[in-house]
Amino acid sequence: MDAQLLRSTFAVVERRAEHAVTFFYAHLFWHNPGIRELFPEDLRPQRDRLFAALTHVVNRLEDPGLDGYLTHLGRDHRKFLAAPVFYAAVGSSLVAAFAHAAGAAWSVEAEKAWTEAYGRIADLMMRGAEEAAGRGEPPWWDADVVAHARRGVDLAVLTLRPRQPFPYRPGQYAGVSSLRVPRVWRTYSLANAPRADGTVDLHISQVPRGLMSTALVTGTRAGETLRLSAPGGALTARTEPGAPRTYVAAGTGWAPVKALLEEVASREDGTEARLFVVARAKEYLYGREDVELLKERIPGLRVTYITSAPHHPRDQATERLIHALPAFGNWPGHDVYLAGPPGFLHEVTPVVEDLGTDPARIFHDRLPAAGRLDTRPAGRAEWLIEPPALFWHDPEARDPRGA
Repeated sequence: MDAQLLRSTFAVVERRAEHAVTFFYAHLFWHNPGIRELFPEDLRPQRDRLFAALTHVVNRLEDPGLDGYLTHLGRDHRKFLAAPVFYAAVGSSLVAAFAHAAGAAWSVEAEKAWTEAYGRIADLMMRGAEEAAGRGEPPWWDADVVAHARRGVDLAVLTLRPRQPFPYRPGQYAGVSSLRVPRVWRTYSLANAPRADGTVDLHISQVPRGLMSTALVTGTRAGETLRLSAPGGALTARTEPGAPRTYVAAGTGWAPVKALLEEVASREDGTEARLFVVARAKEYLYGREDVELLKERIPGLRVTYITSAPHHPRDQATERLIHALPAFGNWPGHDVYLAGPPGFLHEVTPVVEDLGTDPARIFHDRLPAAGRLDTRPAGRAEWLIEPPALFWHDPEARDPRGA
């Protein structure tokens, strides 16, 4: 692939990102009307994710991990019922949208480069889908809701029982879909290590105007059926048994950390571990009972709770954590597992690095909330100075900046 030509044309298209994706979907649905039913009614989050995924690919054209990213993406797209004809239609509309948005910057050479690049992308994604199907993996797992417990006004813990074996590792996440919000998928961490009865927990925080989180927190009841996509994520255990490690969990970031600690507890290996549980206020420390039970099962676990002071802004909790971390020693000797909102990760990761932790030993997933493309900087120069947060989760890679 001509990486330089791809990047130069993409830089032009990027300045008109909102226009480009709007044209793309209009072109796709006009020429392939049957495809529209595969997409949710509200396309705005999907549009943002599409362009962010393209940004991810263009920025990593020479990255040896790109092939793995794309095959995983293809595996994940089976939940959208994406057939080969779908990939062909998307490719045609994508090139048309880029040509329209690039204007005079578009050329025969650019069209050839993008056609070839998309062909490679589609081939790798279809390979990932074919490999998953060859392993007998379903496009999604139907799972019955066996319990729904509220934890305060805007959080719920759902317990699901998949109807067939659902293999995953502690710390991973899965996409969740509900018939209450057709064709919409949202990603949530799996909040427990695998159990003998096969059930999994989800910790759902209600997002203002969030259709899926509202449906799951306030509407879903025991007896309903949800769908789970194939698990993914990089927040899995990397530390040798017994070696020291630190966990930092903010908000519902407690969910994957709880799963990781349950895995440690099952081994009884004398692990030296420290846990920081961060919440915007004391009433949001919803997992305290689980923490205390894990302390009993992991004698080497030391726990610190951090919240904002009463009547102070919620982000004060992050500030108090940052001021507390230097009081704890041997950061170079610890693996560090972080889970929480993207902004929290962005603030805490460099602090941990400054304390002496090797960036390669800081583990977290990128799960930013969907945003709007019109919040992106208008020019490439501005983008290079201050890259915007991508509205997409990278299933495998770990971004040490927490972007």
